[in-house]
Amino acid sequence: MRLANPDSSPVPEIVLEAGRGSTHYWRDLWRYRELAGFLAWRDIKVRYKQAALGVAWAILQPAIQTVLLTFVFGKLARMPDGGLPYALIVLSGLLPWQLFTAAFSGAGNSLVGNSHLISKVYFPRLLVPISCLAVALVDFGVMLALALPVIFIFGGAPGWQLLLLPLFVLLALVIAFGAGLWITALTVKFRDFRFITPFILQIGMFVTPVGFRTDFLPNWRDLIALNPLAGVVDGVRWCLLGGRTELYLPGLGISVVIAAILLASGIGYFRRTERQFADVI
Repeated sequence: MRLANPDSSPVPEIVLEAGRGSTHYWRDLWRYRELAGFLAWRDIKVRYKQAALGVAWAILQPAIQTVLLTFVFGKLARMPDGGLPYALIVLSGLLPWQLFTAAFSGAGNSLVGNSHLISKVYFPRLLVPISCLAVALVDFGVMLALALPVIFIFGGAPGWQLLLLPLFVLLALVIAFGAGLWITALTVKFRDFRFITPFILQIGMFVTPVGFRTDFLPNWRDLIALNPLAGVVDGVRWCLLGGRTELYLPGLGISVVIAAILLASGIGYFRRTERQFADVI
């Protein structure tokens, strides 16, 4: 249905009908795409412009974690490095982990953090966690731009594998988004679920091969591969270090399957509970 405005140019009119929400939902999702961009830009500005450290935080956080994990896994645990500087092994593993952390925590807290908007304005609520992925990508882009020169200086130039890096980045975002949809929908109804996100991330740091190589742990590799992020970390490390670490294809296949399950089930549960958000948030 269309109405004419004073200057005679047609504008769309949105009609809300009971029981017809799912019919137009995905069309509305595209129609409100500018809102997702606005939410993402707002969060990026808050993160970098209105922060005391700003972009420096994107440098300090991975730098400090690289030093600590290199000391713990490389010096204390004496994990094998395969002839590579151990700091590069850790740095290449931290990049996908930080991407997942930012996307998962952002999506998981997105609805509660925007409760004032959700309770007053109609729009597809799925746009809120989607906007958090853009913020995580910006953080990842900053860290990657800083990490590539370090990898080039101390480990040599990356090879053709670097061209496949976007695929592993996409896989990390799918895993984070699917899991984040479950957490954010549950957090609206049960506020104690907001404490689950930091707990998952604390445990995940040690069960994900961020600080060690899985190709030197053949007896544990299949068990580690049950963590969907293991295939992502191995893949990103393989891309950044020019194929000097092994890409475990069975583990990557498990990551893809689990990512698809998380995404499908997360969207399904989110959509089933979405109509209740404005009432209980």
